[in-house]
This record gives sequence, C-alpha cells and structure tokens, in this order.
Amino acid sequence: MATKKNSTPSTTVTRNLMDFSEQTGNVYESVLIMGKRANQISVDLKKELQRKLSEFGSKNDSLEEEFENREQIEISRFYERMPKPALLAEKEFLDGKVYFRNPNDEANDF
Repeated sequence: MATKKNSTPSTTVTRNLMDFSEQTGNVYESVLIMGKRANQISVDLKKELQRKLSEFGSKNDSLEEEFENREQIEISRFYERMPKPALLAEKEFLDGKVYFRNPNDEANDF
C-alpha cells in the first residue's frame, strides 16, 4: 500500500463541505465512513511498517547496545513523509473508491 504512488497532498486542503454529502446525502455519515476507512489504512500501514522493520531486529535484548541502521532510518523517514491516513481516506472517498453500505437502510427494505 505504501509503495503505491498517489496524488494525495501531504498537507490539509480546504474542501467544500457539501462535496462530502454528495455520495451519502449526509455530511456526518460521510465523515464517519472516512474515519473508519482512515482507521483501516492506519492499521494496514502499521502492519506493513512493522513487517519491514522486523527484518532489522536484533536477536539479543541488550539495552546497552544500540545500532543505527541506515536502511531502517530511510524506511522510517519514508513512512513519516507519507500523507496521513485521514487524507488518504478523504481522497479515496471523494474519488469514489470506497465501498460502504448502511445496514439500517437494508433492514427497512423488507
């Protein structure tokens, strides 16, 4: 996920609030959907980062020895420069790449 090139800005951008309500009809529901997606992205990024950094883990648990690994530092910096999960979720939502459903609406159809 992190290695994909994306056009998401790494800083906040002022948006029209009504743009969020176009897909759901409700701004609050849209924010809820983006928040849940941001949590999913955050968990995925954390797992990916831990998997990459686990390769550099030392076998001995000595607090006295600390080693600096240049590759490990570069990986950490790459993840720090990435856009935040909330910005990625916002971009995906506005581009229509997020699937969502409301179980309450499905219950009323019967």
